[in-house]
Amino acid sequence: MNHILDIKTSGKPLEQAQKALIMIHGRGGSAQDILSLSQHLNVEDYALLAPQATNGTWYPYSFIAPTEQNEPWLSSAIENIEKTVKTVLDAGIKAENIYFFGFSQGACLTLEFLARNAQKFGGAVAIIGGVIGDKINRENYKGDFAQTPIFLGTSNPDFHVPVERVYATANILKEMNADVTEKVYANFGHSINQEEIELANKLIFK
Repeated sequence: MNHILDIKTSGKPLEQAQKALIMIHGRGGSAQDILSLSQHLNVEDYALLAPQATNGTWYPYSFIAPTEQNEPWLSSAIENIEKTVKTVLDAGIKAENIYFFGFSQGACLTLEFLARNAQKFGGAVAIIGGVIGDKINRENYKGDFAQTPIFLGTSNPDFHVPVERVYATANILKEMNADVTEKVYANFGHSINQEEIELANKLIFK
């Protein structure tokens, strides 16, 4: 199955904005759900774009299942993010003014896309996620983030995302010259907390 490109928008019109935020929803969530989160972020003057996963999920199995089990959905999902980024670039917004926010499955997808396409972006927030695959294939990850700020927040334990993968992801991003902040909350559960929103605003959307 391949995803249909379906980008929901909010915030400033793309052609009037200086900055853009791409928001990636989780499994069973929707583009509209994650866009509604933006009212808690300091992004009043950003164009907001959220691609919608076909049938509400980006790939069928766990993000730490063997990658081939999640194909062709996974490659199609990454391509959807590439196309969303291209939409922003084509509107004249530079990569260094493109920001990302992903939750859960959307956080995994955001991190996988970024690690495969490292360059100077505005910044990224990934709540409960890590790079994708049963084993980490470091050869997939190339580029230099040029100190792009990236905030990783998670709960330990989390039913879907082992904290070890969050730490491993943080280390890869640091090796690729990202300015990484990670925060682990004990027994918080599979959701976004107020402090993570405040840290996102302080570190990324400042």
